[in-house]
Amino acid sequence: MEQADINQEMEQVEIKQENITIVETKENVEPPNKINSLKSLGPFIAARDNSKNTVYLSDVPDVCKEKPCMLGVDEAGRGPVLGPMVYGIAYCPLESKQVLEDLGCADSKQLNEEKRDSIFDELNTLDYATSCVGWAVEIISPNVISSSMFRRTKCSLNEVSMDSAMGLIQQAIDAGVNIAEVYVDTVGPPEKYQEKLLKRFPNFKITVAKKADSTYPIVSAASICAKVTRDHALKVWKFPEGLFIKDNAFGSGYPGDPVTKRFLTEQIDAVFGYPRLVRFSWSTAENALADKAYNMEFDEPDSEKPKYAGTKLTKFFKETTKTGEVKRVECRLFRECHLDNVVDF
Repeated sequence: MEQADINQEMEQVEIKQENITIVETKENVEPPNKINSLKSLGPFIAARDNSKNTVYLSDVPDVCKEKPCMLGVDEAGRGPVLGPMVYGIAYCPLESKQVLEDLGCADSKQLNEEKRDSIFDELNTLDYATSCVGWAVEIISPNVISSSMFRRTKCSLNEVSMDSAMGLIQQAIDAGVNIAEVYVDTVGPPEKYQEKLLKRFPNFKITVAKKADSTYPIVSAASICAKVTRDHALKVWKFPEGLFIKDNAFGSGYPGDPVTKRFLTEQIDAVFGYPRLVRFSWSTAENALADKAYNMEFDEPDSEKPKYAGTKLTKFFKETTKTGEVKRVECRLFRECHLDNVVDF
């Protein structure tokens, strides 16, 4: 064999070994436990069980523990028929409002996806932002939403929302954030929501308002965190039912979206209904299932009183006649053996 051929074979072996090393490295990469950039958001969510809620809190900047802070609350994905609803909070010192404006925080619905992603990434990577702004989200599984609304003691979507918002505020408190003011984009009547929050957190100045995400930059920051998290949760959604949807092309999740409509039409299982991506408590899903799924009947539990074997306890109590005399019942042994009590001999 010529030297040139030997060298060529050695190069091919080295390339193969290099490729094996690259594959092994990719397989051994562990999912991140922290979200410190937009790039780490998707892998973090993908590693979690999407049938359960997931809560994530960023590191709390030291300045947020020392100085009085404002905290904003908002959600994303309340109306869609599929996918999670995400609640988000953001907080920073009262004196750091300019940081939020420099980041470009505005209502997430008024920003395109690219701009939202850019702001979220800067919020987690730029020193001037990470040094004074913190955030947290709760990804509320569609499975949990549907189960809550259908359980015996029903829990409305408003209650699920309020519980999530108050839970995130409490977690920020437990993490050491020095909260002074809270701003919330309302769910339902602002007055009732504000009253409920004040009852739970009486020491804070709390403002609940409609369109708070477009009025208060801190609520806008929370809105962006919630919206970006939901968008990426849908992008990395894994179907435990074994479905494969190319590029997760099931649309925005809103009932009017034609892509979502097609998904709801094509993915009905006649027995089990929809995959758990779908909120089966939504009327849109219920109506679609009513036309194509089988009607199921479940046997009612036996409502008859249990039949007890043996003697009832009441048989051992003495019976009386109308005149009050005690009725004495002979012992069964005496009766069967024809025995009698003898008093006189």
